[in-house]
This record gives sequence, structure tokens and C-alpha cells, in this order.
Amino acid sequence: MAKNAVFYHAGCSVCVDAQRRFVGALDPAVYAVEVVHLGETPERLPEAEAMGVKSVPAIVMDGAVYHINHGADLSALS
Repeated sequence: MAKNAVFYHAGCSVCVDAQRRFVGALDPAVYAVEVVHLGETPERLPEAEAMGVKSVPAIVMDGAVYHINHGADLSALS
């Protein structure tokens, strides 16, 4: 059974590229990745913050946050 992961982004070019490169490279047999566009679902910002996300793009896997490059601070999305 695949583990869950969440990829948070804001739709910027950095985020879209990170989604293509990183999420696309994960083995779907190992990780089931939910992609969350925080610009379209701002109600999920508190969830991302609670997970430890400080900026996007970021992926949360196995309870750990991995910030990928730097597209935008979460504070800029609220």
C-alpha cells in the first residue's frame, strides 16, 4: 500500500516546475501524492502551516517537510 504525501504549491512557474520534476519522479506504488494548489484552496493554508510548511513549493512525506526552491512564503498567500 502506498504512503500518502502532500505537495503544496501556489501555481507559480517555480511550483509548476517542481511538481513536474519531483512529484512526477515519485513511484506511485510507494507514494500516493495529493497536489494542493493553495491559491485555489486557501482554506487549506492552516493545514499546510500545521504540517510545518513555510514556503511553497513544498512536499510533506512521512511527516517531514521538504521545501523545494522558493516560490512564495505562505504569508504571501493569505
